[in-house]
Amino acid sequence: MATIDVSIVNISLPTLVRSLDTDFPTAQWVALAYTLVITSLMLAAARLGDMLGVRKPYLLGLGLFTLGSLLCGLAPTAGWLIAFRAFQGLGAALMQALGVAIVTLTFPPSQRGRALGVVGGIVAIGLALGPPLGGLVIGLWGWRWVFLVNLPLGLVAWFLSVRFVPPTPPGAGEQRFDMAGACALMACLVCYSLGLTWGQIQGFDHALTLVLLAVALAALAGFVLLELRHPQPMVDLTLFKDPLFSLNLIMSLISFIQLGGVVVVPFFLELAQGYTTMQAGLLMMTVPVGMGLVSPWAGWLSDRYGPRGISLLGLLLLSLGSYGMSTLHPEVSLWGYMLRATPIGLGMGLFQSPNNSAIMGRAPRHRVGQASGLVSLARTLGNTSGLPLMGAIFTHGVLSHLPSPLAITQTPPQVLAAGLRGAYQVATLLALLATGLALWAWFLDRAASRGGHQRVE
Repeated sequence: MATIDVSIVNISLPTLVRSLDTDFPTAQWVALAYTLVITSLMLAAARLGDMLGVRKPYLLGLGLFTLGSLLCGLAPTAGWLIAFRAFQGLGAALMQALGVAIVTLTFPPSQRGRALGVVGGIVAIGLALGPPLGGLVIGLWGWRWVFLVNLPLGLVAWFLSVRFVPPTPPGAGEQRFDMAGACALMACLVCYSLGLTWGQIQGFDHALTLVLLAVALAALAGFVLLELRHPQPMVDLTLFKDPLFSLNLIMSLISFIQLGGVVVVPFFLELAQGYTTMQAGLLMMTVPVGMGLVSPWAGWLSDRYGPRGISLLGLLLLSLGSYGMSTLHPEVSLWGYMLRATPIGLGMGLFQSPNNSAIMGRAPRHRVGQASGLVSLARTLGNTSGLPLMGAIFTHGVLSHLPSPLAITQTPPQVLAAGLRGAYQVATLLALLATGLALWAWFLDRAASRGGHQRVE
């Protein structure tokens, strides 16, 4: 629900502008408020899971998310809707931060990859179904039901979670929440997200963009210093002393950054190739559908053969698909597009589940909440960073081929294709970088295994 709520709301923004008598920048905050709260509170939510046991905060998050959905559906104005979306994001942060931890604690190591693969498949299906489902719901019942549809789903999910999610013990000894660290990290992530958003609008050389990113960097430095001194830090930085844990997390972050190329694909499909919005939306389902189909099988394979080879194969496919997308031209056929896009979905599906399983397998049991939060944060930060990065590369590529600026709808198809190729050339380099890190992790894992150390479960 928390995943589908991102994509299903994005398609409702034009309707919100008309229905709530507001402007598009204000309507964008309906989506941005939700994302900002999730990103900034992800690790704080994960720390609560380690302190209290993951079950209670997760159930609280599910309840808050469902209540927030009701409030959003009843919102009388755009301002109230933005506030209620932030409240809904609080519940979503608890759910997303602790979902992987619950799977890790519930299933034995021999079944962890399969279980995480099913979760990855569900997330991908949510991403794929969001836009068409949102359009259908708005067309039949109006925008309020984009939020109200979560009520029955949330209630069913809450009762099933109460019934089937096993109790988890709280952390041993006296537990203290690192409030100073939480505030520093929140300042870092909020300023970083706002800086990227503002940079997309006004340019990355704009004064406010630079100030926001500088504050984010300073807050990050402060956060690291606070964590090193706190007896019970919000993030145990010793986790990163494990090179395999760090490499897996970096690979996950890079993979989601390079997926940001998807933001420029609609411009190519609609304006360069002439597809309708609905047709373009269906074509763009190629990637998430591929992820959803492959993720459960990837998890099963990683349980049987180990995560390294499966995730490496996934990154190779991701690199191949990104390179294929970098060769698109306006005359390419429907099948030509799908043949290029399909390896991206298959590659991400093969990579994510085994990689997440490897990350969770390196974390001590009393730090599983933090590890789960870091997995979710890598995904969120990757998306937050990748979309403006690829959008900026696309815009630069388009403008560099024009003698003078034109409206995007008046830009020649060949120029749009050139912008898209530039974005996917960078995406290919990022995918190859992640592939190189996967090879490094594979050699480290083999060396540790030969040396008698514990192999990744």
